[in-house]
This record gives sequence, structure tokens and C-alpha cells, in this order.
Amino acid sequence: MIGETSMGAALVCLGALAWLLGGRHHGIRRARLLLAGGGEVPPGPPAWDQTLGELRRLRDRLGAEWWTLAAGLLLGLLGASLIPVVAGAAGVPVLRRARLARQARRGRELRADAVIALCGAFAGEVRAGRQPGEALLRAARDSGGLGEAQAAVVAAARFGGDVSGALAAAARQPGAEGLLGLAACWRVAVDQGAGLAAGLDRLDAALRAERDQRADLHAQLAGARATTVLLAALPALGLLLGSAMGAEPLHVLLHTGAGLGCLAIGSAFEAAGLWWAVRIVRGAGAL
Repeated sequence: MIGETSMGAALVCLGALAWLLGGRHHGIRRARLLLAGGGEVPPGPPAWDQTLGELRRLRDRLGAEWWTLAAGLLLGLLGASLIPVVAGAAGVPVLRRARLARQARRGRELRADAVIALCGAFAGEVRAGRQPGEALLRAARDSGGLGEAQAAVVAAARFGGDVSGALAAAARQPGAEGLLGLAACWRVAVDQGAGLAAGLDRLDAALRAERDQRADLHAQLAGARATTVLLAALPALGLLLGSAMGAEPLHVLLHTGAGLGCLAIGSAFEAAGLWWAVRIVRGAGAL
């Protein structure tokens, strides 16, 4: 009876996942029909669309890390134990931290690319014969490389303020460190009359070379990251294989003394191995 209940709960969860994924394709089909002008778009069931919209908004607001709790609930139902639920709940803050760190890293990379675009556009405007202040205004408007400090830099350039100081302040944003070089170029050009375009070209080339080196390093580390993910997924694959062979690994792990001991030791080794692998990859990426 318990096995039938667990299997039914698993089927319900899988059906809900298929429902969420199917709703996305249904929305895409409706949008294509509408944009193509192929006649009247057949309306979907109101309750269906409203429920899907609420579930998608809930998913976007909570984040992907809450899937670990859902997986823990599913395993808890299948194994008739609270241990997977507790483990899934404990994994939520860890995965949230990893997701936020990934988003911050992506933001730094985008800001660094915007700074490079700003330097290139600034150099082009100066070579076109525009004054440095006007050239900086146009380049900042087109590239968006100044980020949150754009208003201060634009105001300094427009009203004759301390442009180099505003650029140095803008360089405190993560990923915008290249603006320090831009501030130095501006200071040298204003104080000593040096060629601003030549300095901007050299700065642009240096920033591009640094970006290419960083991208090459990330590409070389992609294999190590994939290996880490594969090794982390091997225990789950072992559980699936054991279940397919009828060995009932969840029952052994969650309801026997030897299984609980193996689960505790294996989890400790798994966490230590993941921590060590992530530390090695991050250390190599920081070189």
C-alpha cells in the first residue's frame, strides 16, 4: 500500500513538471500565431492559463534552488522518511548562495565588456574631432559602461567638474576597474596635453587582451567543471541503478542502521569532495 502511494505521488509530481513545461510551449504557440497574423488566436482555458502564470511567477520569485526542496519531498515520499526533506531544505541556502554568486560574476563580466565598449567608443569620438567632454558624453550614452555612476560622470563632463575623480569613483563597481585607466588617460591628457586617443587605444587593447585571457582560462576550466558535476551526480545515478535492479536502495539507506551510517559517511565524503574540487577550480580561475 505504501509503495503504491509513493508511486502515485511520484507520478503526480512528474505530471506537474510536465504541466509546467508544456505551458511554456503553449504560450510560444499562441505568440507565434498572434505575431504571424494568421487569424484569430484560439483562446486557452482561463483557469489553465491563470494557474500556469501563478506557478511561473512563484518559480521566478523563489529561484531554482527550491527545486532541491521539491526533490527532497519527492524522495521523502518514495522512501517514507524525513531525511531527504531535511537535506533538501538544507540545500536551498547553499544553492541560493551559488546562484547569487553566479549572477554577480555574470554582472562583473557584463560591466567589464561595457567598459571596453566605452573606451573604444570614446577613442572613436575623439579621433572624429570632438572635444573630450562631448566625446565622453556620446560614448557614455551609447555604451552604458559607466553603470550606476553614469550620472555623476556625465554631470562632471558636461559642467566642467572633476571627470577623472568621477571615473575613479565609478571604477569601484565590480568589473569596472578598467575605468581607473580611463581616469588616468583623462588626467594625463588634461594636465600634460598628451594625445587622448592614443592612450585610449592602448587602454582598449589592454582591456581586450585581459578579457580574452580570462575567457581562454574559463574555456580551459570548463572540462574540470563538467567533471566535478559528473562526479557529484554519480551517487544519484547509483540510486537509480539500484532501484532499477529492485534492490530498494532508499529503504536500505533510510531505514537500516548500516544504511544510515553509509549515508552519513558518503554524504560527508561527497561534500568534502565537492568543496575541494570547487576550491581547486576557483583557485585556478583566480590566477
